[in-house]
Parts: sequence; C-alpha cells; structure tokens
Amino acid sequence: MEQRTHPGAADGRSTRDQGRRALTVVIALVGVALAGLAQSPTIAFTNASLVSGAGPRGFDVQANSTIIVRDGRIVSAGPAVKLPTGARVVDLAGGFVVPGFISAHAHVSDVQGLNPRAYTDENTRRQLGVYARYGVTSVFSLGGEQAPAFALRDAQSVPTLDRARLFVSGDVIVGKTPEDARAAVARVAAQKPDFIKIRVDDNLGTTTKMAPEVYRAIIDEAHARKLKVAAHIFYLADVKGLLDAGVDIIAHSVRDAEFDAGTLDRMKARSVPYIPTLTREVSAFAYETAPSFLSDPFLLKEADAAVVAQLKEPARQQAMGKSASAQRYEAGLAVAMKNLKRAADAGVLVAMGTDSGAFPERFQGYFEHLEMQMMVEAGLTPAQVLRMSTTDAARAMGRTDIGTLEPGRWADFVVLERNPLQDISGTKTIRSVWVAGNAVR
Repeated sequence: MEQRTHPGAADGRSTRDQGRRALTVVIALVGVALAGLAQSPTIAFTNASLVSGAGPRGFDVQANSTIIVRDGRIVSAGPAVKLPTGARVVDLAGGFVVPGFISAHAHVSDVQGLNPRAYTDENTRRQLGVYARYGVTSVFSLGGEQAPAFALRDAQSVPTLDRARLFVSGDVIVGKTPEDARAAVARVAAQKPDFIKIRVDDNLGTTTKMAPEVYRAIIDEAHARKLKVAAHIFYLADVKGLLDAGVDIIAHSVRDAEFDAGTLDRMKARSVPYIPTLTREVSAFAYETAPSFLSDPFLLKEADAAVVAQLKEPARQQAMGKSASAQRYEAGLAVAMKNLKRAADAGVLVAMGTDSGAFPERFQGYFEHLEMQMMVEAGLTPAQVLRMSTTDAARAMGRTDIGTLEPGRWADFVVLERNPLQDISGTKTIRSVWVAGNAVR
C-alpha cells in the first residue's frame, strides 16, 4: 500500500526548517555585529584639549574636542564632532592633545648603548620604541640606515602601527670626483631612500671638505632621480655655495658667522628648510661636567645606565674640558642660537631636529625635548617651537600625512598633562602617546 504524506505536513516542516535556518543566520549576524562593536575600527577620543596644528586656530587650544579615528587615520577633529554609532570611546580626561613630535634630523640604528653599532631589525625597532615613548612619532634619519630600517619604513603605512615612523636617507654620499659621487647617488637611489644626505664640512679643519664640483654633481644627479638633498654644514660660505647648487635642506646650524639678510631671503624664497640641531653642539662640550639633565628622571627612564655612568667619569670629563674642539663647538652654539632667531624672524621654514642617535650621548627622544627648550631659550615662542616640531617639520620634509590632526592624516598624537603653549616644558608631561590611533606601550 502506497504511503502518502499530507501536502500540508511537508509544507509545515519546510517552513519550520526555513525558520530555524533564518534564526540561525540572525543569531550569527548579531554575534558578528557584537564582535565588531567590541573591536570597532572606529575610535572616538573624547574630552580633549586639542591643539590640532591645522587651520587658522591650529595652535590655539580647543576645549572639549573629539578626535574620530578609523583605520589609523583621522576622520574628524574638533569641539563640534559627534560620536559615530558603535565607536569605541577613549576619554582623554581634558589632556592637552598635540600632533606627534617630528625629529627632522636624527639617527636610529647607529647605537645600542656602549655596545658596537648594530644595524639590525631588533635594534632599529627598539630605538623607534624609545622615540615613540618620548612622543616623537616620526623620525627622519639622515644617514647610515641599512636594509632593516628600509624594510621597517616600507611596512609602516598600516593602521596597526604602534611605534615611531621612520624615513631614511641610507648611506651618506661621498666621492672624490663628480663621477664617483654620481655613481654613489645611483647606488643609494636604488634602495629607494626618502632623501640623499651629504656632508660639506672640514670638522674644524681636521678633514678635507667636499669640493663644490662634487656636491654640485651629487645634487644634480639626485634631482635627476627625483630625490632631495640634505646637507650637513658648519660654515655660512658653504650654505651660500650649496644654495647656488640647488640644495634642498640645510641640516645643521650655521655656526661660524651670523646670517646675512640676502642668504635668509634666498632660503625663504625657495622654501629651503633649516634644521638647527642645537643639542648636537651641547653633546660636543657639555660633558666636561655632569650637566643637570643627566639627573633628569625624564631622561633616566629610557637612558642606558652604562652610557650615563661613562659620561660622569672624571677622566672623560677632564678630557672634554681640555678639548679645543669642544670649546669651538661651545662658541658655535652661541652663534647658532642667534642664527635660529634670525632665520625664524626672516620667515625661513625651520624644522626641529637634533642629530640624536648618532652617538650614545645624543639621547634619542630626550634630546628632542631638550631641543625644543633650547629653541625657546633662543628667543622663539612656545607656539613657534611647537609648530616647528610638528606641522612645519612635516612640511619641511615633504610629508602630507603627518604633522597635523585633521582629516586624512595619520592619528599620531601625544596627550600631555600641561599646556605646552604656555610653557614648552609641558611637552615632557606625557600621559600617553598614540600612533595610528594605537597606544604606544
């Protein structure tokens, strides 16, 4: 006997099965939504006293501000920003929020305390972590970086970054003839550096200075390859010659003579940045005693204890005290301070930089804060110095993705306890540092 099923029963089971499947899908979707909410790609940083660096009010404090970050970049920032639905909220408790500091002249992989130089991935990452914890979220390394640093540079445009950004120039270009120099530029250019670096200096008469025909060839070859050239200098006459040759960046202070108006006008007209590196001079003479900053807790939290101990050795201090070059560099610092003020007053584009990391006693991260303090001592306002250490440093180095807190830029910022616009020492009162919206730990 044939068994028949009532059509309605089959339809009922089918309907119930469809219902169960639909419910399963809904539950799964709700689970996905809840998981997305727990790990939302959108973060709202609220209750910020914002110094954005952007627009006409860039260096005013905008109270009760919010910064919206998605995928590591800023979506909006300011006092009238609404919270997106589902955003993760981070309350900044009224802290003063400034763009991450930018060191336009530093060195990253060169040192590891008193141990031999180590151009390794581990050492480079370690030092980028030090910079970041000091609020220096971008570092332009002008010379010496090797393959690991290039690899880290190439991997940093991601929303998961939580250490300082790195931009590199590779080996410093040398050459006795224009032909040698052009070949060296070609070799370094193949690594795809961000800049080319040269030294036009005789180290106070102790070495042979690069000849004008050589640096002219380097600049010409670099420009043909769409690369800018940063020049290490000491003498005003060399700055004039380099400007004639088309140099793009002056990477140290003029320390032998005061700037003349004509040279400053040329730098301003061509937007040639000037990076004073005042702390470079400090490191050349200050350790004839134990300078007060060697006992600063802000330094000691990151400084290599063995390096600090060595700098306090009486024999080392006595040797520096007797050094003729140390005395020359100390005299040069006084000229450099005057030239910084003259350059700023003339409207030259000035960028904060330190030459930190070239030697162990040029303390990475800490010297950036000391540099900002010295720039104020040279006669600049805290607002000028903060601009030169963020917005203007990014502009000087040709970056449009860092330096301000505005839509489209990476969410690299520092939360401070005190307002640095009132007292530049406020830059040292760090509550937290964020890179691409990620907390630096």
